[in-house]
Amino acid sequence: MGGSNITGFLPCMMLIGVVIVCALLLDQAQGVNLEGKFLLNVKSSLVDKLNHLNNWNSGDLTPCGWVGVSCSNDGDPVVESLDLSNMNLSGSISGSIGGLVNLIEINISSNGLSRDIPKQIGNCSKLQSLSLNNNYLEGEIPLELGKLQSLSYLNICNNELSGALPEELGNLSSLSDFVAFSNNLSGSIPRSIGKLKNLRRFRVGQNKISGSIPEEIGNCESLQLFGLAQNKLSGSLPKEIGKLGNLTHLILWDNQLSGVIPWELANCTNFVTLALYQNNLVGGIPRELMNLKFLNYLYLYRNALNGTIPKEIGNLSAALEIDFSENLLTGDIPSELGKITKLKLLQLFQNMLTGEIPQELTTLKNLSTIDLSINFLTGKIPIGFQYLPQLKMLQLFNNSLVGRIPDELGLNSRLWVLDLSSNNLTGSIPLHLCKNSNLIKLSVGSNQLAGNIPHGIISCAPLVQLRLSGNSFTGSFPSEMCKLANLSTIELSQNDFSGPIPSEVGKCSKLQRLLLSHNHFTSTLPVELGNITKLVAFNVSSNSLIGPIPAQIFKCRLLQRLDLSGNSFVGTLHDEIGTLSQLELLTLSDNRLSGKIPAVLGNLSHLTELQMGGNLFSGKIPPQLGRLSSLQIALNLSYNNLSGEIPGELGNLELLEFLYLNNNDLSGQIPTSLNNLSSLLGCNFSYNDLSGPIPFLPVFQRAGASSFAGNKGLCGGSLVVCSNIESPISLPQRTGKRTFLLGKVIAIVCAVIGGVSLFFIGVILYLMRRPLEIVAPLQDKHCSDPDADIYFYPKEGFTFQDLIAATDNFDEKFVIGRGACGVVYKAMMPTARTFAVKKLVGKWKCISVTLLNCDKKEKHIFTTLSVMIMPKYAYTMKVTEKCDIYSYGVVLLELVTGKTPVQPLEEGGDLVTWVRNYIKKNSISSDIFDPRLNLDDKSLVAHMTMVMKIALLCTSIAPYERPSMRAVVSMLIESNEREGHYNLFPSRDASYKDHI
Repeated sequence: MGGSNITGFLPCMMLIGVVIVCALLLDQAQGVNLEGKFLLNVKSSLVDKLNHLNNWNSGDLTPCGWVGVSCSNDGDPVVESLDLSNMNLSGSISGSIGGLVNLIEINISSNGLSRDIPKQIGNCSKLQSLSLNNNYLEGEIPLELGKLQSLSYLNICNNELSGALPEELGNLSSLSDFVAFSNNLSGSIPRSIGKLKNLRRFRVGQNKISGSIPEEIGNCESLQLFGLAQNKLSGSLPKEIGKLGNLTHLILWDNQLSGVIPWELANCTNFVTLALYQNNLVGGIPRELMNLKFLNYLYLYRNALNGTIPKEIGNLSAALEIDFSENLLTGDIPSELGKITKLKLLQLFQNMLTGEIPQELTTLKNLSTIDLSINFLTGKIPIGFQYLPQLKMLQLFNNSLVGRIPDELGLNSRLWVLDLSSNNLTGSIPLHLCKNSNLIKLSVGSNQLAGNIPHGIISCAPLVQLRLSGNSFTGSFPSEMCKLANLSTIELSQNDFSGPIPSEVGKCSKLQRLLLSHNHFTSTLPVELGNITKLVAFNVSSNSLIGPIPAQIFKCRLLQRLDLSGNSFVGTLHDEIGTLSQLELLTLSDNRLSGKIPAVLGNLSHLTELQMGGNLFSGKIPPQLGRLSSLQIALNLSYNNLSGEIPGELGNLELLEFLYLNNNDLSGQIPTSLNNLSSLLGCNFSYNDLSGPIPFLPVFQRAGASSFAGNKGLCGGSLVVCSNIESPISLPQRTGKRTFLLGKVIAIVCAVIGGVSLFFIGVILYLMRRPLEIVAPLQDKHCSDPDADIYFYPKEGFTFQDLIAATDNFDEKFVIGRGACGVVYKAMMPTARTFAVKKLVGKWKCISVTLLNCDKKEKHIFTTLSVMIMPKYAYTMKVTEKCDIYSYGVVLLELVTGKTPVQPLEEGGDLVTWVRNYIKKNSISSDIFDPRLNLDDKSLVAHMTMVMKIALLCTSIAPYERPSMRAVVSMLIESNEREGHYNLFPSRDASYKDHI
C-alpha cells in the first residue's frame, strides 16, 4: 500500500515541476517589462557606432542591468536614472523617453544627437536633473518642460536651439541651475524669471537674446551667477540687481547695454566677478563699487565711461584683475592702487589719463600684467618695475614718457612682452630683457633711443617680434637673429643702420614682416630673400641699394606689401612679378628701372596701389593695367619715358582715387573712357604730348591748369576753350512755373548756407578767445609712422623759408584755388620745380606741399610735406600734426562698412555722417560692418569694432580731437594682435566658458 503511494506521488511531483518550468518559460517568453520596451524604443532612434548599448537585451526581465540604466532598490525596482553621456551616440531622442515616468535624472550630454528635444520629456514628472548639453539639438525649447515642478538642474548648452526662452520657464519652482549658453536662442528674457526663488545659476551667454533685463530679476533672491554675455541686450542695467545679496558673478559683457552703472550694484556685497565690458555704458565709475571686499575680477573695459578713477579703488583688497581700458577716463592714475597687494593685472590703456605713473605700483609684488598704453602719461618709467618678480607684460606705448628704460628690466622676472613704443625715451636697450629666455615681443619704436642692438636680444631664442623703427640705432643688420626659430617680425625702419643686407637673412624661415626703410643699407639685395616663403611685407625704401631686383624675391608668393622705392635699382622688371597674386601694395618709385612695364602686372587682382614713378620705364602703358579692378589708392607712372597713347582700358579702374601720368612722352587724346573714373580725386597729365579735349568728368574740369601744363594740344577745363566741340551736357530752359520753383529751391539753399555761415562765425569768434597753442616746428619732429608705406618724403634742402620766398609770403597773386578750409598756391622754386602749396585757413597753421612738376631726373616726384610752425593767428580751428588724419579715417570706414565715401543725401550725404547717424540710433553692432565679412567670428567683429572706433576718432569734427597717425597705427596693430595672431591678453580669455 505504501509503495503504491510513493509510486503515485512521484509522477505528481514531476507534473508540478513541469508546470512550474512551463510557467517560467512562458513568463520569460513575454520579454522585458514596459520600461524596458520604452528604453528599446529610445535605442532604436539612436546610432550607436561603438556598441555601447549592446547589452540592452529585449529578453531580459528588466532593464536594470543595462549600460547607463539605474533602478531603485526597493522590491519593485523602477528606472530612476538614464546616463548615456559621452558614448559617441548620434541620431535623435525618441519621444518614448516620456514613458519613463519614474526618471529622476537624464544625462545624454556630449554626444552627436540632433533634431528637437521631445516634448514628451514633460511627462517625466519626477525629473530633477536634465542634461542634454554638447549635442546638435535643434528647434525650440519645448513648453512642456514647464510642467517639471521637481526639476532643479537643466543644462542644454552648446547646441543649436533657437526661438525664445518660454514664459513657462517661470513655472519651474524648484529650478536651481539653468545653463543654456552657446545656442541660437533669441527673444527677450521672460519676466516670469522673477518667480524662480530657488534659482542660483542662470547662464545663457553666446546667444541672440535681445531686449532689456527685466526688473523682476531682483526677485531671484537665491541667484549667485547671472550670465548673459555675448547677446544683444539693450537698455539700462536695472538697479533691482542690487537686491541680490547672494550674487557673486554678474557676467554681461559684449552686449548693447547703455546708461550708467547703477550704484546699487554695490549692495551685492558678495561680488567676486563683475564683467560689464564691451557695452555702451556711460558716466562715471560708481565710488560705491570700491567697497566690494570680496571682488576678484572687475572688468569695465570697452565702454564710454568717463570721469576719474575713484581713489577709493584702494579698498578693493581682494582684487586680482582690474581692467578699465578703452574708455574715456581722465585724471591721474590713483596711487591708492598700491594698497591692492594681491593685484595681478592692471589694464588702463586707451583712455585720457594724465600725470605720472605712480611709484606705488612698484610695491605690488604679484603684478604680472601692466598696460597703461594710449594715454597722456608723462614722467619717467618707475625704476621699481624692474624689481617686480612676477612681471610678464609691460605695455606703456603711446604716451609722453621720458628718460631711460630701467637698466635691470627683465633681470628679476620672466618678462615676455615689452612695448614702450611712441614715447620720448632716451638711452639704449637694456641688456637683460631676455635674461630668463621668455621674451617674445620687444617694441620700442618711435623713441629717441640709440646704440647697438644688445647681443642678448639678437640671441633671444623665443623672440617673435622685434620692433625698433623710428630711433637712432646704429650698426649692421643683425644676421645672427636669423637663427631664431620663432622670429616673424623685424622692423628696423628709420634708424641709422648701415652696411649690406646679409645673405643670412634667407635663414629667417618664419619671417613675415621685414621693414628696413630709411636707413643706410648698401650693396645689392641678396638672392636668398627668395627663401623667406612666408614673407608678407618687405620694405627697403629710402636706402642706398643698387643693382637689379633679384628675380628670386618673386618666389615669396605670400607678399602683400612690397616697397623698393628710393634706391638705385637698375635693370628691367622680371615677369615673375605677375605671380604675386596676394600683392596689395607695389612701390618701385624713384629708382633707375628701365625697359617696358610688364603686362603681367594686370594679373595682380588684389593690388590697391601701384607706384612706379621716377624711373626710366619706356614703351607703352600696358592696357592690361585696366584689369586691376581693386586699384583704389593710386596709379603713378609719372616721370618715366613712356610713349604712345593712354590706353582706354584705364577707364575700368572705377575705384581709383589718384592717377599720375605726368612727365612722360605720351601722345594722342585723353581717352573719354576716363569719364568712368567716378572715384577719382586727383590727376596729373602735365608735360606730355597730349591733345584734344579734357574729359568732362568734374575732377578733370576742376583740376588746375598745372595738371595739364606742357601739353600744347589740350583744351577745355581750366585751359583754352575747345573749338568745334559740342558740350555733351545740354541744359533745358526753365521758364514759368519751373523757374519759380527753381528760385524757391535756390532761396532755401541760400538761407541754409547763410544760417550755417552764421554758426561758424560764432565758432570762429569763440575760438579767437582761446589761448594760442605752440606747435613744434618740423625739424623737431620725427617722421610719422615707420610703416607708412604710402608716404613719400621731401627731398633734402627744401625748407619752409623756400615756400615763404617762392610765394612772396603767400601773396594773393599766387593763389590757384580755394577750398572750404584751405587755399592752394602755385610756387616756382629756384631749381625750376613747380609746387602747389595748400595752406589751411588761419595763417601759419598747417601747410601741405605737393610737388607737381620737376625735371625727369628728379627722384621725388610726388611729395606731401606737413609743416608745423608756431601760430601767428589763432582765430580758426586748432590744427596739429593730425590735420591729414580725417581722410585716413574715411578710408577705414570704407573698409569696415564696405560702403563708398559718398552716400545718398537722405542718409547724410557722406559716409562719416551715415555712420554717425547709424550709431546714434543703433550703437556699434555687427550689422554696420561689410556683410562680406565673417560676422560669426567674434574676434573679427571685436577687431572691426575697434577699427570703427579708431575711424570715428580720426573723423572727429574738431581736428584737435583726432589722434596722430602714429597713435592710429599703434592702436590698429594692438587691436590686431589682441584679436588676431597673438594672445597678448590671456587673462581675458583664460576662463572664457566661466564668463558667459
